[in-house]
Amino acid sequence: MAGSKVGSGERVPRKAYERELLRLQTELVKLQEWVRAEGARLVVVFEGRDAAGKGGTIKRVAEHLNPRVARIAALPAPTERERTQWYFQRYAAHLPAAGEIVLFDRSWYNRAGVEHVMGFCTKEEHARFLHQCPIFERLLVEEGVMLRKYWFSVSDAVQEERFRSRLEDPTRRWKLSPMDLESLTRWEDYSRAKDEMFVHTDIPEAPWYVVESDDKRRARLNMIAHLLSTIPYYEVDPPVIEFPPRPPRTGYERPPRTLQTYVPDHAASLSAP
Repeated sequence: MAGSKVGSGERVPRKAYERELLRLQTELVKLQEWVRAEGARLVVVFEGRDAAGKGGTIKRVAEHLNPRVARIAALPAPTERERTQWYFQRYAAHLPAAGEIVLFDRSWYNRAGVEHVMGFCTKEEHARFLHQCPIFERLLVEEGVMLRKYWFSVSDAVQEERFRSRLEDPTRRWKLSPMDLESLTRWEDYSRAKDEMFVHTDIPEAPWYVVESDDKRRARLNMIAHLLSTIPYYEVDPPVIEFPPRPPRTGYERPPRTLQTYVPDHAASLSAP
């Protein structure tokens, strides 16, 4: 795969990060409006190690977008019925129609990674995936779907550090699963699986783009900036909006507050002495 490692050991300063993130998110809104106006179809695949920063990046990408235009597809484990379908079938059901963006928080590449390493699929199923995946993606591109694939790369030391921080944070402890912990002991197995996956699926029509993500701020900025650079969008003129004048009052009176049940003012206690 062409390209070299991008990034330095210096962490992006918070103010610079927030300023550039807002600028890029503004461009993402322009991209969204272009997708809607042109009837384009955009698929962005987020893959990588556990705790590599995929979820946080997806959150920043989607933060200011219209959920009716840009949606996140994070599929659960397949049902018994889905297990009997063609492997790509349930993912195809989530592909975008005209004027839509779909962000895959993990994707069909589960078969090349966790399913293969953990033994959730057979060797034959894995080999069939590596054969069919490039065909499937070429068909998407031939159909006019814009497909972008990002692999978030994180070092073993940073991954473990992030796992430990999840354990200590009650708001994020749910993110730490037994599968995550097992990935620590299967680091090389996952590395070999990723290397083999790239050999088969890093194709000219839909190449892989690697995001160095030991620094989450840098990874988010780099990924969003790159995505924007790969799409020939332009700023769509917004519709002219005129606020209508309020009609004259007709004598409506609001019912007494005592007739309704209000949420207690918990916020008031924060300023109490």
